[in-house]
Amino acid sequence: MKKKIVIALSGNPNSGKTTVFNAITGAHQHIANYPGVTVEKKYGTVTHKGVEIEVVDLPGTYSLTAYSMEEIVARDFLLNERPDLVVDIVDASNLDRNLYLAVQFKEMGAPLMIALNMIDVAESRGIEVDVDKLSSLLGVPVVPMVARSNKGIKELLDAIVDYAEGGAKWEPSEISYGMDIDQALERIAGILEGIEGLADRYPVKWLALKCLERDKQVQDLLKPYPQEFAKINKICDELSRHVMSTLEEDVEGIVADHRYGYIAGITKKAVKRKIEARLNLSDQIDRFLTNRLLGPVIMIVILYVVYAITFWASEVPVSWFESFFNGLKYLVTLVVPPGDLRSLLVSGIIDGVGGVMGFIPLIMVMFFVIAILEDSGYMARIAYMLDRVLRWFGLHGNSVIALIVSGGISGGCAVPGVMATRTLRDPKERIATLLVVPFMNCGAKLPVLAMLIGAFFAMNRARMLFFLTLLSWVFALLAAKLIRSTVLRGPKTPFVMELPPYRVPTLRGLIIHSWERTWHYIKKAGTIILGISIVIWAMMTYPGLSPEKARSFEENKTKAEMSFLSTPGIDQWVKDRDELQKLSKLYLDYAGARRKGRETQHQKAVLKGRLERLAAAAYEWKESPFATKNVDPKLLAAARQYLDFRERV
Repeated sequence: MKKKIVIALSGNPNSGKTTVFNAITGAHQHIANYPGVTVEKKYGTVTHKGVEIEVVDLPGTYSLTAYSMEEIVARDFLLNERPDLVVDIVDASNLDRNLYLAVQFKEMGAPLMIALNMIDVAESRGIEVDVDKLSSLLGVPVVPMVARSNKGIKELLDAIVDYAEGGAKWEPSEISYGMDIDQALERIAGILEGIEGLADRYPVKWLALKCLERDKQVQDLLKPYPQEFAKINKICDELSRHVMSTLEEDVEGIVADHRYGYIAGITKKAVKRKIEARLNLSDQIDRFLTNRLLGPVIMIVILYVVYAITFWASEVPVSWFESFFNGLKYLVTLVVPPGDLRSLLVSGIIDGVGGVMGFIPLIMVMFFVIAILEDSGYMARIAYMLDRVLRWFGLHGNSVIALIVSGGISGGCAVPGVMATRTLRDPKERIATLLVVPFMNCGAKLPVLAMLIGAFFAMNRARMLFFLTLLSWVFALLAAKLIRSTVLRGPKTPFVMELPPYRVPTLRGLIIHSWERTWHYIKKAGTIILGISIVIWAMMTYPGLSPEKARSFEENKTKAEMSFLSTPGIDQWVKDRDELQKLSKLYLDYAGARRKGRETQHQKAVLKGRLERLAAAAYEWKESPFATKNVDPKLLAAARQYLDFRERV
């Protein structure tokens, strides 16, 4: 029987955790929510050396203190599910900060392995890590790797299987926090061990440490034991007063200082820095891209290029999708006899869903370009620069992420945007952000905007979408200012954000990210939009016209059509109604261009070419009437007659 182990993948944001997860699991991924919360849960499976490995991708966190929802979810999963192994993804170029989370895993007693990612970035910055020495000092396996190029993935899987099969256990590590705190920990641990069943569920030393840190979740856990809870609180209060009087600092700060001291001792022995005061490449680039004057200008240019690329790259595939659905409609009309079933298939399903699904290429290109901005590290710079603007409107810098995810760069979704607001700790800022998120141009609005822009602003599509996106930001910010100035008044909280180093995105990662988001859009189009389309079709179809009214409309239509076709000279120009409809549309385009009087030679050439192709396909003439410079007046007269006919019908 195949053995199965469960590992938890953890790490700081921007440590490459998602890249490692994608490299390990490939296409074998699933997405759900953690019970009771809206934090996304990603997990996947891989089989290596005959062992089935279930990989759970925990939310990216900097610590296991119960401040944000991500930290609570990650901690609860470790304590309640007890995975066989925790793999902590550590950025080798920033060991001092990244190892802080690893130290907390050791305090908890979790079986730990360090995946030392971005070794190449560390080396480029003159940082040399002695992997064996680091492993010896930490007391856990350390696997060097470069996840973005798949280097070290096999070695990581080998180490996971070997370490897990070796029977790793949950055993808290001993870290000293100073004599006073260590003594208090011993006293609290003794009290906790006397609570029946508690030691079987949680590491006692870790619980004692959380009591000293005044962790709210741990305090709630101990409230059912009032006597023990009172004793523990007394010890915590005594220690807090003593530490504040002698060191003028709270207990939590001293614990954090000792953790960083422990890390500093390890890195001093295991890390060598060949180059000291040198600006790395990311810092050099940021001198321009985040400059107070140049930064916003460059950002606007980059975002405009995003829209231009989106329409340019998706134009031909969108036309393929449109042709496919038009052909599907034609096939249904040939196979299915007239009646409600044909009407449902054509008008209810194909027109409804097909009209939205036809924009899949545009959506996917948009998500692909956005993934480039995210994976390269520039999206974080956008959030950093926009923080200056958002603070004036009463929002927090982290609100930028929620607004961008919701469609601040067109094509997002309000649902993950709403979920992204959970990182905002101030409730007033969180509610204000929630209320303005719907102003963004989400993926559901994008096809509608694209259709309207294509119909009315065909020559300026990218500029119009860019303008509408800016307009959505204007309305959202004005609404936020109004909300924060009236019903949700309150102080502004500071904005602290990590700017990850610039990286070259991998094609594999870009495809995975863009496909995941596109698939989410397709599922919506195939379920919600399908249901709504059928409901709208039913409302428009039933109860329908009475037989008398239907016959009356049909007679009027026949009379108008016969009157039109009996016009002298019409029949020699007209082949069928569909071609004449296309002709009337082209005539309106041509007439509009003539009225403006400022059309470019390129626009004239494009219109002339379209007219020539239509004439060659629709009319059986040896020479096209549009082959000359001037449009044939008889053909234009026929188009005008048809427009009048269409209005009468």
